[in-house]
Amino acid sequence: MLTAAEREALEAFRRRRKTAQALSLRAGIVLACANGLANGRVAEQLGVTRQTVGKWRNRFAADRLEGLSDEPRPGAPRKIGDDVVERVVTTTLETTPRGATHWSSRGMAKKLGLSHMAVARIWSAFGLQPHRSEKFKLSPDPLLIDKVRDIVGLYLDPPSNALVLCVDEKTQIQALDRTQPLLPMQPGQAERRTHDYRRHGTISLFAALNTATGTVITNTRRRHRAKEFRGFLDQIEGEVPSDLEVHLVMDNLSTHKAPTVKRWFAQHPRFHVHFTPTYGSWINQVERWFGLLEQRQIKRGSHRSVVELVKAINEFVVVSNENAQPFKWIKTADQILGSIARFAQRTIQAHA
Repeated sequence: MLTAAEREALEAFRRRRKTAQALSLRAGIVLACANGLANGRVAEQLGVTRQTVGKWRNRFAADRLEGLSDEPRPGAPRKIGDDVVERVVTTTLETTPRGATHWSSRGMAKKLGLSHMAVARIWSAFGLQPHRSEKFKLSPDPLLIDKVRDIVGLYLDPPSNALVLCVDEKTQIQALDRTQPLLPMQPGQAERRTHDYRRHGTISLFAALNTATGTVITNTRRRHRAKEFRGFLDQIEGEVPSDLEVHLVMDNLSTHKAPTVKRWFAQHPRFHVHFTPTYGSWINQVERWFGLLEQRQIKRGSHRSVVELVKAINEFVVVSNENAQPFKWIKTADQILGSIARFAQRTIQAHA
């Protein structure tokens, strides 16, 4: 027998799409039984066994709606107390083992008398990864704030009747050939290559990324002096429509500030240069494109000559331009500067 409130609750469990399937089935069993059906008939209707129907019929009769919930599962009592967990965390954060720079789970387990799996679980719970280390470099540029606001402003609100190009060069790209043939990928087996290689020369790649379209203008040269960079500027001048202003985002490389380059900019007043902060290459979007080139074409490539390497790079450029999409810049200058300030504060506190 069901009360009106119980029937309403069971029907709600049965109807709601987001209700757990197990609870929905149990509610259906109880509703069918309340309609006077025998266990066997209910089991046949719902596609379960008679034992399942009997179980949930009896559970509901004894505990009503609460009886349809899963009972707490038995488990082994906790063996590691809060004091031990605290010792693991503080030891990991505040000390280093003798003769090493960081703790391993087995080393920590031996020191504290735990199993290495217990240490690993505690580290996982607190997000500790002693084996990992990341790199950073804070910019000492006195004009950091002005440069970040200037360049981010170009990305988020580009000027009208103008083109924004991120320019840089990827130098010393090596034409590498493995000493033995590659073993191709097979089911269950990754591609394999020898760790050693033969060098067949290097090449430098000049690139200008259009931030509005994602297309790139490129040129490969044997060297990357101011002379070659000025030649690349001539190429950009020839490929960009003459009625557009051009804003170039560049780093502080010496070739970008050579006298011959300065004279070139003086003779081409429609070009406007925006220098990135010192150690601030992350703000130049063409660096992301270089990363894709390295990841998809160069890193795993095998090239027996510079000519082969140039051909592979040019092929990547063609495909990249055919499927070009601009990188989406999201963060504002204030968000970036706030993040830098917080990181700098953490650095100061860590060494106070």
